[in-house]
Amino acid sequence: MDGTGAHSPKLRILLVDDEEDTVANLAILLRMSGHEVDVARDGPTALRLAEDHAPDVALLDFGLPGGMDGCEIARRLRVMATDKPPFLIAVTGYGLDEDRRRCAEAGIHLHLLKPVDSETLNRVLEKFKAMIGK
Repeated sequence: MDGTGAHSPKLRILLVDDEEDTVANLAILLRMSGHEVDVARDGPTALRLAEDHAPDVALLDFGLPGGMDGCEIARRLRVMATDKPPFLIAVTGYGLDEDRRRCAEAGIHLHLLKPVDSETLNRVLEKFKAMIGK
């Protein structure tokens, strides 16, 4: 990530994770790239933020407090945003075949394992922006 954010328009990103270090690092990297980032540490907060700010992209952890995991958040985000659902990316430590299957069934577009490489994430976001013409 080049840190300038000047090369292309920003995305509105919803980052959902309860791990302080992950949130801090990803939020800084994404903001340095010029994106707007909303952070939620649980499902209800994520849904409230998504309703208020309609994210282009949601980065979702699996294991969250409060009984709502990343797959459930993904399902609800897809229902909330019927005209333009966000691009859903799992960013998780859960990488078994069963975990990937659950992601796909929930409508998650991409499954990345923690720790996510910033260059990989930046490439994914740039490809997504090109797809939507942003």
